[in-house]
Amino acid sequence: GGDLMTIPAFRNFELEFDWKVIPGSNSGVKYNVSEEMSMKSSNHAALGFEYQVLDDSLNEDNKIPSHRAGALYDLIPPNDAKKLAKVGTWNHSRIVLRGNHGEHWLNGKKIVDYDLGTPRLDSLLAKSKYRTIPGFADRREGHIVLQDHGDAAWYKNIRIRELKP
Repeated sequence: GGDLMTIPAFRNFELEFDWKVIPGSNSGVKYNVSEEMSMKSSNHAALGFEYQVLDDSLNEDNKIPSHRAGALYDLIPPNDAKKLAKVGTWNHSRIVLRGNHGEHWLNGKKIVDYDLGTPRLDSLLAKSKYRTIPGFADRREGHIVLQDHGDAAWYKNIRIRELKP
């Protein structure tokens, strides 16, 4: 077990992947991950933005909207366009990060949209678990991580494309 992290770091990219979980599972795909910041954290967890991968029906994290599948974890809940496949079947996801603009897609629908450095995101960060981490939301070249959260999760058809700024 353990997280899987890309060797190269990415700044502007589109990441597509398929995922599925078993009942109750919790996982995620992290991006904009800083190794330096992660090594300073108390548990050495990969610190970066997270596309939440979750069984919304059974996992306790479902009680917090910004912790549900497809969310920008602990910051922005997925919108009403979200259509999650049944647990045990495949979902198709896409993360786009270009400049300061980020998007989360799930099964062909854009479900999260944000811009770094805006009053909206700054306000959300100030209320999140990341508020005490200096530089957490700074734009950087960062790694992409498939999180091992101790629950079963499968990923396939992982593709990344670098984008022009």
